[in-house]
Amino acid sequence: MKAIVHTKYGPPDVLQLKEVEKPTPKDNEVLVRIYATIVTKADCHFRKGDPLISRFFSMDGFHLTGLIRPINPMPGVELAGEIESVGKDVKLFKEGDQVFGESFGAYAEYVCMPEDGALAIKPANMTYEEATAVCDGVLTALPFLRDKANIQSGQKVLIYGASGSIGTAAVQLAKYFGAEVTGVCSTTNLEMVKSLGADKVIDYTKEDFTKSGQTYDIIFDAVSKSSFSRCKSSLKKKGIYLKTFPTLAILTSKIGSKKAMWAATGLRPPSEVTKDLIFLKELMEAGKIKPVIDRRYPLEQIAEAHRYVDKGHKKGSVVITL
Repeated sequence: MKAIVHTKYGPPDVLQLKEVEKPTPKDNEVLVRIYATIVTKADCHFRKGDPLISRFFSMDGFHLTGLIRPINPMPGVELAGEIESVGKDVKLFKEGDQVFGESFGAYAEYVCMPEDGALAIKPANMTYEEATAVCDGVLTALPFLRDKANIQSGQKVLIYGASGSIGTAAVQLAKYFGAEVTGVCSTTNLEMVKSLGADKVIDYTKEDFTKSGQTYDIIFDAVSKSSFSRCKSSLKKKGIYLKTFPTLAILTSKIGSKKAMWAATGLRPPSEVTKDLIFLKELMEAGKIKPVIDRRYPLEQIAEAHRYVDKGHKKGSVVITL
């Protein structure tokens, strides 16, 4: 089968298209024929091995990276596809099921996953590309907003970086939970963020939200480009500041009743992720969450896709088609 392989850290060109052996499912596994995956900001960090902390992460007990070189040479996480075959002990899925979820090694034509892995039936009203496009954003934003911040109807929520994959998901989720949502993005993305349901949109190139005098119950930095110290004056008395990338300041910060919080969304057990995938399926089928796809690339152009994501200006998700 065709798969992307990288054996060293570096620029996008370290990603090489190779012919590798097609996997065979074990008794408790399913074989998924992948039709779509995405390139995330996290994928680019893992490819570069930068920052250094990214070299110590694992998922589902699977080491993604090593100190000197990648331990597992097949990258990619989010996927959507069709189950081609199942092991003899599999009960949850059958051949022909259309699925979406997360498994390391998703930059490939096939992947084997345990049936109790992070996998669920794809939303019936979404294509493979659309289903995988929302995985990264929702599966990151949901634990932050729902679990860490305990978002409530009527709260005022600001999403900083509202046009990226996590930001577009966060805007829609916050509206679903009944919050009053302010999105912060660049001039070219104002209308798109409004179309996702944001009650107000701030152009960060023209206005600094921290100097407006407005205060929020939750400030969610979906792109990790702000700081708790900068944003704390814009939080209400018991406000919560959320940031997608951990820093010592985030892990230790609390000023009065205001808190800064981080969630290790990529380290959650598969059972939790699967519950959120099922919840996401219901939201998408009900029209509460819609995908935002910036660009599509074939697997053969994975390096070009990484170069684009590295620029830091993508709108929603960058999809890879197989």
